[in-house]
Amino acid sequence: MLLGIDGAGKTTTAAALVAAEQEAGRPGVVLRNRSGRRWLARTSARVGVEVPVRWADRFETVVRSTNVLVCQVRAARRDGLVVIDRHLVCQLVLRRVRGLPPGRVLPWLAVTVLDGVVVVVLDVPAKTAHARILARGQDDESLEYLRAARAAYLEFAGVRGWIVVDATGAPEAVLSRLTGLR
Repeated sequence: MLLGIDGAGKTTTAAALVAAEQEAGRPGVVLRNRSGRRWLARTSARVGVEVPVRWADRFETVVRSTNVLVCQVRAARRDGLVVIDRHLVCQLVLRRVRGLPPGRVLPWLAVTVLDGVVVVVLDVPAKTAHARILARGQDDESLEYLRAARAAYLEFAGVRGWIVVDATGAPEAVLSRLTGLR
């Protein structure tokens, strides 16, 4: 499981991990868990209606939870390396940053589904992530949001004992750090 703030390199790292496995003749796949946040933001901007934070959270939670559960089933049916890009923890981080309560079901489900899964938090400074986000030009996150989200991910990692990997530098360097964990 790869977690981290937007711009940490989750998608790039997941693709590199799977490519390395496949080049070695072993099976590997990336499964992504989208929340629908980008779609919701674009749609609300297009129609000129700002979605209240709680409604956006409800929508994103349903979409992400559905995607995570589908990915868990798909992962259980596969052999080899399965890298899951994003998870329910991402929704918990969003809730924290938005000042919303974590709820009861989402924290329980996030922990339950992660049982027995290797969780890696890719960590980069918020300024680095912000520069990466701006360079790809697909979305925009504020530096303040990225700082708060990074702090939340690192706190979750500390409490849960997840692996934190420095994701600064070239994708090859990050991949080397990850493969060095084996």
